[in-house]
Amino acid sequence: MARPRAFDTDEVVAAAVAVFTEHGYRGASVDQILAATDIRRASLYNAFGSKRGLFLTALRSDRATMDLLLVALMELAPTDAALRRELAATLAERGIDERALGTALLSRADIRREEAL
Repeated sequence: MARPRAFDTDEVVAAAVAVFTEHGYRGASVDQILAATDIRRASLYNAFGSKRGLFLTALRSDRATMDLLLVALMELAPTDAALRRELAATLAERGIDERALGTALLSRADIRREEAL
């Protein structure tokens, strides 16, 4: 019989959203995620299967922000057909059209450019 989880999944997902939003998917290390979520590595893998599994859970959650959707779009969607389908469904479910997504993408790109200066 499996032990009950000693953490709140919603809190872990919220903390992971913050890490992925700040560092991107590729830039977010598992160690950074563990530090932000205050859970053990085994707990993360038991609950979500992988860093990608946690990212997909975060993407599907109510905690997903436009920035997180953009991380998925820019970093993972070009090479991951399953994620593209998931992302398209999430965007449609939230009523986010291409124009809103494009505006957010340009805004994020402008912010990143300013940070680099």
